[in-house]
Amino acid sequence: MKLGMINSAWAQAGRDTAWGLHKTKEIGFDSVDIFVDPQDVDIRERRLVKDTCDQLDLPIMSVCCVAVGLIDFNPSVQRFHLQRVKDYLDLCYEYEARNLLLVLGEYIWNREVIPPAEQWQTAVENCRRLAEYAANLGLEIALELEPFPLSLLNDVDSMVRFVDEVDHPALKANIDVSHLLLAGVEPPELQKLQGKAIHVHISDCDGKVHGDLPPGRGVVHFEPYLAEIKKLNIDGAISLELEYSPEPDKIEEWVREAYESTDSLMKQAGLRG
Repeated sequence: MKLGMINSAWAQAGRDTAWGLHKTKEIGFDSVDIFVDPQDVDIRERRLVKDTCDQLDLPIMSVCCVAVGLIDFNPSVQRFHLQRVKDYLDLCYEYEARNLLLVLGEYIWNREVIPPAEQWQTAVENCRRLAEYAANLGLEIALELEPFPLSLLNDVDSMVRFVDEVDHPALKANIDVSHLLLAGVEPPELQKLQGKAIHVHISDCDGKVHGDLPPGRGVVHFEPYLAEIKKLNIDGAISLELEYSPEPDKIEEWVREAYESTDSLMKQAGLRG
């Protein structure tokens, strides 16, 4: 598998887009995931990302999208977010990415006002529409598993059920290693995602709250998870997610440390040559 990173780590530390992409290549990453909202950037920034990646021979594997409005109870909000995600998929096509990483979010009002089954079905129907749109562009959607109690997709079983109910080959799962630990998912459970996972995020945490630390700075025992990921035969990337570094002035050292530890873990697991 390729070793990539999400470029938001650079942006959150105040670094320029092109500078961050150059550093990504310089450090040794095989690919990059892009966190950018197509409705928030002008054409110059939009093209800067693709042109810089092309110049660096740094393929874009995924574009990240948070669209919690897809399960909003207001039809007008759903329509807006359906179009917004389609805009993201168009950007994926323009960037020659493989997939859109999609975050659905959480049930509202503590699951007590709107029946959870209704929110779930809304998500299924909207994601089926988006999967059809993605397939027409030759793309796939990778759903994020989040470790929070009210998250729609917060364990492997809910992910499997959701993917099966959408029942479209263009919609599959993303595996986030630190999220698995926080959600109490044991490594062998990943085999339920055989044929259903296309992308991987990796980071560390303290075992209690969401962290996005460089591997080795927390408590995650990565080896068993990576061994199970290898069995899934995913033709894609393991991308580092390093959000909100506590020392923005040392972001380059933070990323290099994460690269080196992840590269070592992947090689030990037979996931990178």
